[in-house]
Amino acid sequence: MAVPKRRTSKMKSRKRRTHYTAATPTVVRCPQCDEPKATHRACPSCGTYRGRQVVEVD
Repeated sequence: MAVPKRRTSKMKSRKRRTHYTAATPTVVRCPQCDEPKATHRACPSCGTYRGRQVVEVD
């Protein structure tokens, strides 16, 4: 079984992990009420999705 010959330094492992970041969620404007909402989701303020009422909002 292969094992590392040398310990990986902190700098080496941190350089490798520089791209491990959380992606920012995409936010668009609702065409009905112009409120910000997540893409491909029903609008939390008016309850519409793709021009139809899908969620009853109080």
